[in-house]
Parts: sequence; C-alpha cells; structure tokens
Amino acid sequence: MESVLAEGGLMKYSRILAFCALPLLFATIAAQAIEFKSVGSDPTVAYDAPGAKGRKVFIAPRGMPVETILTYGDWTKVRDSAGDLFWLESKALTPKRMLVVKVANAKVHASADDAGPVTFSVDKGVLLELAEPVTSGWIKVKHRDGQSGYVKATDVWGGE
Repeated sequence: MESVLAEGGLMKYSRILAFCALPLLFATIAAQAIEFKSVGSDPTVAYDAPGAKGRKVFIAPRGMPVETILTYGDWTKVRDSAGDLFWLESKALTPKRMLVVKVANAKVHASADDAGPVTFSVDKGVLLELAEPVTSGWIKVKHRDGQSGYVKATDVWGGE
C-alpha cells in the first residue's frame, strides 16, 4: 500500500474506493422503505418551500395520502398521487394510512381474489383507509361508511 501511495497513486486509490462504495450506497438507498402518511383531520396549506414564508401552492384536503420524502425541522416534503412535490407542516400529518382510488370504478371484493364476490365499487379519487398492508397484490381497505374488503393494489395509490 505504501508503494501505491508513494508513486502518486493516492488519487487512483481514492477513485477505486469511491467506485467500490457506490453499489453499497445505492443498495442502502433502495432498501429504505417508502413511508406514507395522510393529512390529518383538518385541511392544511401546501407550500413550495419549508416555511410559512414560502409560496402557498394549494390547500391539501383532510385525509389526503402523501409519500414522505424529507423532514426538515417542523416541515415535511411530500409527494402526492400525481407526483407533485410540496411542503407541509409535519404536525398536519398523521400516520393513519389513507389510499386514493386511481381507476374508474374500482371493485372491492370480499376476499383477496378476482373470483371473490364484489362487495362494493369505488369511483376514482375516493379515499379508502388502509386496513391491512399489501399481500399478493391485494390490499384490505375500509370505506368511511364502514364497508370493507380487498382492492387490487394497482387500483389505489398510497399503499405500496
């Protein structure tokens, strides 16, 4: 090793180490779980920057599911179902998991199976509460009126 460093190989050695560390870095990033939260019981203002001095983008409705990207102090950068990024006050978010239906007329089945009876249908944009995580491409959900069942994971956003 001393001969590598003595011959001006320090730069080459540093590059080799950096190159070897890249796969580990990418594996670490890929291993981080996606975290979803929802806007709490009250609508909240979405900003383009982390702070009330930022530009107000829109009002995020209560129950809106969001993917958390970054937390910075009292603010959380989030992504919505359309892929738009914005900032919300962290205190406005709840860990309660809500999903938004992304297809027209999503079928909710009594069992996690296409052959299972359809218990109800849900229109695009309707919010459903996550009752159980994804299993075999199906998610157990609950509608605000109390009905529950299984919906295809591909028919909703926020349950990945």
